[in-house]
Amino acid sequence: MKALRLLAVAFAALVAACSPAKKEEAASGQPQRTVIRFATDWRAQAEHGGFYQALASGEYARRGLDVQIVQGGPGVNVPQLLASGAVELGMGSNSFIVMNLAQEGVPVKAVAAFMQKDPQVLIAHPDPGIGSLADLKGRPILLSDASVTAFWVWLKAKYGFTDDQVRKYTFNSAPFLADKRVAQQGYVTSEPYTIEKASGMKPQVFLLADEGYPGYATMVLAPDSLIAKNPAAVQAFVEASAKGWADYLNGDASAADALIRKDNPEMTQDVLDQARAKLKSYRIVEGAEGAPIGAMTDARWKTFFDMASAQGVYPKTLDYRAAYTLQFAPK
Repeated sequence: MKALRLLAVAFAALVAACSPAKKEEAASGQPQRTVIRFATDWRAQAEHGGFYQALASGEYARRGLDVQIVQGGPGVNVPQLLASGAVELGMGSNSFIVMNLAQEGVPVKAVAAFMQKDPQVLIAHPDPGIGSLADLKGRPILLSDASVTAFWVWLKAKYGFTDDQVRKYTFNSAPFLADKRVAQQGYVTSEPYTIEKASGMKPQVFLLADEGYPGYATMVLAPDSLIAKNPAAVQAFVEASAKGWADYLNGDASAADALIRKDNPEMTQDVLDQARAKLKSYRIVEGAEGAPIGAMTDARWKTFFDMASAQGVYPKTLDYRAAYTLQFAPK
């Protein structure tokens, strides 16, 4: 939390740097496109596919934007990049990250949510004794440090899980494969496939969102200064990204996949293909039938905040509405 307090101070000092960079007008007098550097939360992957699709298909350019996707990875801190003015927009992986920024008074808001379901899962070995998430109570579960202060809070509240179940997860599935009693975290679009590919074992997969976990994921974060100074650029980015996601899921994804593999040469087409298929089949992006891609609602944010504050993560007096704005989200 100390780091977030420092970010709040940095924002006060660097607010001017957070406005979008505009190139000088060309000699013809025609304005150039607005530069938007967008920081993702991890290396390029299908979970970022809609943004790469919008870039590849020219959706951003058609709306007057010159978008540059800044690839994330280990040690990349998106709020810090926003605070320093290194990027204009960033990706918020989950609702806890967004709410933490509001709690610390960092002037950043979620403006759209491109995953209506958080793709977080718990993964278990095939076992007749495990038929539901509740059956993992008492078993060792591999979790990252960030997860312990995020979705683990919900699991403890709903299922009575306890902290003595937690084992350190280092994004390596070897400890899971070595012990049939152990469960681990993952993304529905990633670890279940890589585990099966490596071991030949088809694991049991429990998508937390389908069990009632209320968080959004893959949100676009915008500094308050950018929202105030160039709301049209924010709106254009959200609209183009929504179109990009629709096309990535339901159209020809080859151009986007090529950009993803260029940014992340370790990515393979089979991993992209299966992840895209799961994004569709689990309705991670599209959510409920008829819901606009990228939408958010007050009711959904209230449900999330009520859950987290009831567990003492946030004070019940927190103005959780400071974490987001519905000004730009598709209706």
